[in-house]
Amino acid sequence: MTSALNRRRFLALAAVAPIAQPTKSSSMFVCMHETSSERFDFQTAMNGYGRAGIRAVEPSLLKVREFAQKESPVAARRLLDDLGLKAVSSSNQLFLAEPGDARARALEDLKWKVELAQAIGADRLVAPSAGAGTYTEDDYKRAADNLREAGEIAKPFGVTLMFEFARTSRFAACLPTALRVVRDTDHSHVRVMLDTYHFWGGPSKFEDLELLRDGEMHHLHFEDVPADPPREIQGQPHRQFPGEGIAPLRRIVDVLKRKKYAGPASLEMFNPAIQSMDPYQVAMKARATIGPLIA
Repeated sequence: MTSALNRRRFLALAAVAPIAQPTKSSSMFVCMHETSSERFDFQTAMNGYGRAGIRAVEPSLLKVREFAQKESPVAARRLLDDLGLKAVSSSNQLFLAEPGDARARALEDLKWKVELAQAIGADRLVAPSAGAGTYTEDDYKRAADNLREAGEIAKPFGVTLMFEFARTSRFAACLPTALRVVRDTDHSHVRVMLDTYHFWGGPSKFEDLELLRDGEMHHLHFEDVPADPPREIQGQPHRQFPGEGIAPLRRIVDVLKRKKYAGPASLEMFNPAIQSMDPYQVAMKARATIGPLIA
């Protein structure tokens, strides 16, 4: 009964909420990250998002490639266009910044990913920090060179790499570190982004948002942090829909708007139960929960 009531509630909210459009306006808009529908293929997920009135999507390039191998990259772009969807970002490529054995392979994978991102009309790609080693000051200097090299790979395709700090990373777990690395990189196609789950659930401080320069933040993943279990043992599947946890999302949004961020608020969920839900239902709940917080 409770589940049915909650479903009726978010459907009612979504029905009255305006459809968020991926425009170049001064506002944020709702976006769906395809990881939130990981158990579905590219076409099924995009169909569900389109039916729910979503207009901005963040496709998984692995899923797009699976579709393109059966059809073509042109067909993938046509599917998005036919559904009225805009690929405002794409996901992702690990190990671009951190020195390590995985970096050479990461650069090779980046080459096909930026080409495919361009083919579907995406002008950005997420580059999360997943470093698990022990690092020195010199490694951060090398990281700037590493990202600069990656940026040169992405630049001809019109794709910007967005360095994302992650609460579990041993290399870049907080906003100040990500800003330092990106600013030292000083490349036109390398920018910084923020995920509210990593921001509030990790070592960042609310005041760190003031370090952002106007227009400096390039992309936003938007989820909540639960009160339980303790944050030290939380993992990606513990993410909650916006407004269902303890993160001060409205306050964060207010600061980001003041810092001139206008762009996607992209829902990226890892809970297997959510990832198995009908993509239409997940997208409807995204609209209902994100819309009021970014209005």
